[in-house]
Amino acid sequence: MRHVDFSPLYRSTVGFDRLFTMLDSLSQPDQGNTYPPYNIERTGENTYRITMAVAGFDESEISIEAQAHTLTVKGGKSEENAEGSEFLYRGIAKRAFERRFQLADHVEVTAASLKNGLLHIDLLRSIPETMKPRKIAIAAEPVSAPKAIEAHVAN
Repeated sequence: MRHVDFSPLYRSTVGFDRLFTMLDSLSQPDQGNTYPPYNIERTGENTYRITMAVAGFDESEISIEAQAHTLTVKGGKSEENAEGSEFLYRGIAKRAFERRFQLADHVEVTAASLKNGLLHIDLLRSIPETMKPRKIAIAAEPVSAPKAIEAHVAN
């Protein structure tokens, strides 16, 4: 895939730099970062849920932070080794992870829960009233033309 250079557009647009940064990051593939696996589902008209498989982690080892259109989920296992035990095979991942999600405008995190090794993060898109479409009533009587104020120029 070719790389698209957005730098000429920066000169003629204001406030779209975040959009161009996101487009740049989409053009660069994620280099093998597939841990932990996750799902993103739409649960309603304005509600979403991110589900991450975090088997082996508990609530104290996971942190969730939402800041400036970015949701960051971090996990880190504390080293625990029972006295006298030795792993012959370790198939349950204990590695630390950090996963970032870009959130759209007006999307906020409403809840998070951990159950049966799955971390559920609930999101809500709440559009402000000023941004929602509204119906404009058409007046039955014609609206009079605005009145002009006359000014006299004094010599």
